[in-house]
Amino acid sequence: MTGFERGLRTAKGLLLPAFTAFLLSGCVVGPDYRMPLLAVPAAWSDWKATKPVKPAQLSQWWLKLRDPELNTLVEEAVAGNLDVATAKAKIREARASYRQSAGTLLPSADGSGSATRNKSAATTSGSNAIYSEYQVGFDASWELDLFGANHRAVEAARYGLDASQESLRSTLLTLVGDVASNYVQARGYQTRIALARRSAASQRQTAELTRTMALAGTATAADVAKAMGQASGTEADVPTLEASYAEAVHRLSVLTGRPPAALTQRLKRAKPIPAPRLPIPTGIPADILLTRPDVRMAERQYAQSTAKIGQAEAARYPSVSLTGDISTTSLKLGDLGKNSTIAWSFGPTLSVPLFNGGQLQAAVDVAKAQRDQYFVAYKASVLTALEDVENATVSLSQERIRNGKLASSAKSYADAAQLERTLYKAGEANLLDVLDAERSAYSAEDSLLQSRVSIATDYVALNKALGGGWDGTIDSAKPEVVDVGAGPRLASSTQ
Repeated sequence: MTGFERGLRTAKGLLLPAFTAFLLSGCVVGPDYRMPLLAVPAAWSDWKATKPVKPAQLSQWWLKLRDPELNTLVEEAVAGNLDVATAKAKIREARASYRQSAGTLLPSADGSGSATRNKSAATTSGSNAIYSEYQVGFDASWELDLFGANHRAVEAARYGLDASQESLRSTLLTLVGDVASNYVQARGYQTRIALARRSAASQRQTAELTRTMALAGTATAADVAKAMGQASGTEADVPTLEASYAEAVHRLSVLTGRPPAALTQRLKRAKPIPAPRLPIPTGIPADILLTRPDVRMAERQYAQSTAKIGQAEAARYPSVSLTGDISTTSLKLGDLGKNSTIAWSFGPTLSVPLFNGGQLQAAVDVAKAQRDQYFVAYKASVLTALEDVENATVSLSQERIRNGKLASSAKSYADAAQLERTLYKAGEANLLDVLDAERSAYSAEDSLLQSRVSIATDYVALNKALGGGWDGTIDSAKPEVVDVGAGPRLASSTQ
């Protein structure tokens, strides 16, 4: 053997394993995903440099409303809400899609078998033969995924699974916030109904006093009519408030996965409007990139769209598959694998895209444009989250100031109404002053109650904006529909 031949053999010994390793490992095309770095403010607009920044306390934030009934409703809603059930089903779908994509990285194999009864063509002597033939075969194939099309598909499916999990968290965040908001609204309507009835009863007493005074000649029939009219006007507020209360209870029932009237009796007994402990820490704006599930979901969708570019790009490159099959044929079933013919084949299959009218490049451009859309959507979700926190913070802080003024106003008007009624009984004040004082006292007290509802609602909105939701365990593996008798069986002629 010459030195050249020895060198050639050595080169083959080195290059063949390297080429084989390349075939098995392959490579990937397209951009690799990188977490985008977005500029966010260093602090919220209401932050004072003299105050230390405390992280938001989002875990089970509704407990700070100090209402056991609300706590129970939140747990029931998480367990029974239909939107949550849908989100859990989407997670199961995403998991199955991921397993389906991961399966493309592995070889596939199929088995086959046949048994036939044959009759040969007649010979020149007019005779023919009847015989049986049995065949068993095994086929296998493996796409080597040289340029990472399948790897990118698996990557995209993994990001899609992450996005579906964030979608469930976003659904839970919205659900808990809706339950808390509607519960606060329901208690607010109950309190306002009680106020309207108390005020109407007080105004009825004034009307009866005026009627007595009219009989004594110190008041007129017109005075009686005015007093009765104001009492009736206040009572007219009750049906409207009752309807709004019923709507809030119906919404709560549906949010917990029940028929609309399911909670009517349970919530019938009036309770105070929940009052949160304030103020609450809000952390820094950068926290929402980690705590807001809608922002996290948008980021995962952006990552998924980036992986799909590589998947589209890989379609423009050659693909190689290894295929092989083996089969055995015999005239007797017992001879299979022994006294039988055996055939086999093995080899690579190469596919090279030569001309497709620009379709493959267009598919890459489509994927890139979709990636840009998801990137913009991610940036928009961050801006929306920042806006939500700023709006909720301003609303809550300003409503607290307004509540203090309304409390002072309600107390003053209540004192004035009491004084006017006392003077009216003594004959030292006219009816119009009494009616005006009673109307003002009722209006001021009602505004104060609405402000208390707004404070609790703004508290809920701020926690939602910060990303506070359900952080307990959620079992998304259990299906909603359990099929029975889904195995092989005889087909039924009726459905």
